[in-house]
Amino acid sequence: MDTVAALTPPRRPSSSASKPLGTSSRTAVASPRPLVKAKQRRSISCSINSPPAAARPARSPCSCASASASSAAAAAAEPPQKEKDLVFVAGATGRVGSRAVRELVKLGFRVRAAVRNAQRASSSSLSVQQLKLDGDAAAIPPAEKLEIVECDLEKQPQDGIVKAIGNASLVVCSIGASEKEILDVTGPYRIDYMATRNLVEAATAAKVEHFILVTSLGTNKIGFPAFLLNLFWGVLYWKRRAEVALIASGIPYTIIRPGGMERPTDAFKETHNLVVADEDTYVGGQVSNLQVAELIGCMANNRRAAYCKVVEVVAETTAPLLPMEQLLSAIPSKMEPPADDQEEVKSEPRTDPSSPAGDEAAAKAAERPLSPYTRYMQMNRPNIWQHAD
Repeated sequence: MDTVAALTPPRRPSSSASKPLGTSSRTAVASPRPLVKAKQRRSISCSINSPPAAARPARSPCSCASASASSAAAAAAEPPQKEKDLVFVAGATGRVGSRAVRELVKLGFRVRAAVRNAQRASSSSLSVQQLKLDGDAAAIPPAEKLEIVECDLEKQPQDGIVKAIGNASLVVCSIGASEKEILDVTGPYRIDYMATRNLVEAATAAKVEHFILVTSLGTNKIGFPAFLLNLFWGVLYWKRRAEVALIASGIPYTIIRPGGMERPTDAFKETHNLVVADEDTYVGGQVSNLQVAELIGCMANNRRAAYCKVVEVVAETTAPLLPMEQLLSAIPSKMEPPADDQEEVKSEPRTDPSSPAGDEAAAKAAERPLSPYTRYMQMNRPNIWQHAD
């Protein structure tokens, strides 16, 4: 009995026995469930009143650094601001290109001359150094306005061409297959079309503001004698393809189609005045390299007047001597310039013509040259017989 009693576990007293009378067991036992529900209700109410985690601003110490890094990345993604006085010239060692470099420097522009071999550009650098500038352009030595850039438009990748263009706002392209390599069947295709198209695509990527392309008469019109140039492995056909690529790029453009430039010298302008006509007007004619270069300089200074135009250029003895700006403005544009384009727009206060101030302003306007190439507006056309003796 004693052993059995020892092995049997003792009975615990019931909870009702230890409680005072009149109290129930349900209220006496402390249950955690109501507290858990209360905590859940409080958490739910807090979550409803507070904004979601995604909407709450992060208070991490790295948030400021990440914001500054993102703003810096956005600023780096934006293209650099183009410089109005910086011009990129392709074909700077050619007959037209070298003269265009000189004319642009004369007008106060800074030039990035693109050449395939920097050693070949030594003559161009020397000719620019010998320039004598007048007015505001003389403030900076001519040599400091010229920068030689090695750039092979045929073989160089687009990133390299974009880097060579840099912050230039204007691109001038006067490249072309050399007549010395007449046996090269692929020359016009490689140079006049492919290399020019590569430059157009790079200028588009660089967000250039204007593109001037020099091609030739007869690119879009069959006629004699210009059509004979196609015997040089279809050069006019490939030049036309380059024109189409430029027009389709969306860049504001000017296409210059000059006449024959092989025989006229720089003195050609003394006896032959410039004629600027609309596209598909001429199939023959001559003009000097210098006259085309001067027209390029005029377009660089008057980009609004040259906006989206295709012009043909020859020189004739019977043509009147007119300012280039006037000749250029007479050609219709393929597309109207944007209304917010304030370039070349100079507002001057209006004066009453009857007042003394109006007379003085009119006198100054009459004395002011209308063009950097024409000093007087009323000049007789050149007479070739004056130079006979």
